[in-house]
Amino acid sequence: MNILLANDDGIQAVGLRALYFALVDAGHDVRVVAPVTEQSAVGHAVTLSMPIKVKKFKEDGFVGQGVYGTPVDCVKLGLSTLLGEAPDLVLSGINAGANVGVDILYSGTVSAATEGALRHIPSMAVSMDSFSATDLTGQAKYCADLLPKIPWESLPPQCVLNLNFPDCRIEDAKEMILCPHTRASYKDWYDTRKDPRGQSYYWLDGAIPPEKISADRDRALLTEKHVTLTPLHFDFTDRETMDLLSKELG
Repeated sequence: MNILLANDDGIQAVGLRALYFALVDAGHDVRVVAPVTEQSAVGHAVTLSMPIKVKKFKEDGFVGQGVYGTPVDCVKLGLSTLLGEAPDLVLSGINAGANVGVDILYSGTVSAATEGALRHIPSMAVSMDSFSATDLTGQAKYCADLLPKIPWESLPPQCVLNLNFPDCRIEDAKEMILCPHTRASYKDWYDTRKDPRGQSYYWLDGAIPPEKISADRDRALLTEKHVTLTPLHFDFTDRETMDLLSKELG
């Protein structure tokens, strides 16, 4: 397969490098277009007010193009300008931190894959339920082995597959489960701190309340050490409410 590989953690991230080498070892033609700097939680942001520059990376067997922009900038620029021809697959990751529930909207990793899907290219986002992993070789190989098993041509248009790995060695992970994403949202708070000049600043923190997590959805299954796979479809129309309003408003 011809694969466009992106992420939101940056072109030098452990997860992207591991996935690159696993895909190349599996015989895929991999083109990397990824942010130069970390772009976590930027969602589907697009750079409009300034030009975008690109830097080539070639080191230790790795080749890629770093973009001074967002993950969606990377996919847009890659598909329209840098690659020359459309890839067979847009792959984004491996992200540091799981992308479950509302993370799907916040995540630059998922947004990069979504941009590919919006252009009718099969797409997958890949994440790891840890922010401190230093070796994702096993997860990257698992992903590379999974790709030929997926019936890409049979998936509906503009579908994104969201793959998440649990926080453990791949040898210790339980079997992959197809599941819906959690409906629970974060309970947010801000830590208030002082800078050296005595001015207040605020640092976002938060967690999903355990009592709101459904047992059969991705967040709970990841905690139980399962690999999870969730198909996503970004049609935001609330058809039930549309029917209700149609009746009420005539």
